[in-house]
Amino acid sequence: MTESNPMQKSGNRSWLRIVLWSLGALILVVGLSPIIWRAIRPYAFHGMILQSPTKATNFTLTGQNGQPVSVSDFEGKVVLLYFGYTTCPDVCPTTLASIHQALTLLGDQAKNVQLLMITVDPERDTQQVLSEYTAHFDSSFIGLTGTPEQIAEIATYYGIYYEKQEGDSAIGYLVDHTATVTAIDKDGYLRVVFPFGATAEDIAADLDYLLNR
Repeated sequence: MTESNPMQKSGNRSWLRIVLWSLGALILVVGLSPIIWRAIRPYAFHGMILQSPTKATNFTLTGQNGQPVSVSDFEGKVVLLYFGYTTCPDVCPTTLASIHQALTLLGDQAKNVQLLMITVDPERDTQQVLSEYTAHFDSSFIGLTGTPEQIAEIATYYGIYYEKQEGDSAIGYLVDHTATVTAIDKDGYLRVVFPFGATAEDIAADLDYLLNR
């Protein structure tokens, strides 16, 4: 009758413990992999990210209450720049409504976001008109105007195209214009451009990242 070898039994138990520990560790790693990946992977913006962020060009225009307003006034906030006009029949109201909804989704963080709407129709968009128009969408929105030369210069800095188009509509002429929204981060760098049609949810997600990075 063969006697059991205590050393062999001990070795078998040690080997079994190693196998079980390795199996448990593997299961743990596999289970945690999605969490770890979400934590370390770069954030994927929904808007068009600027790969080499540059400092936003500062400017000063006239606010809807007659006060001078500059981009630099909002250092520490995320600034959204939008070029539009108050008699725009579709694109502008749709865009401003989406921004308002995005700010609503942000909750308390919305106070750290400032939308500046620069008119591309200074001929008709007086300070009072801008004030009433922006307030219709959100009380925090600020409408800006200036001379045609000032606005053209600022639009060029930010790659914005606009042109008056004569028409027979009840509102008179229309203004073709770039319909994007540019996001400037808390440090004053151009970071993201939202195309027309970006959803409130996508805008809110990108703003949340910029506010909390």
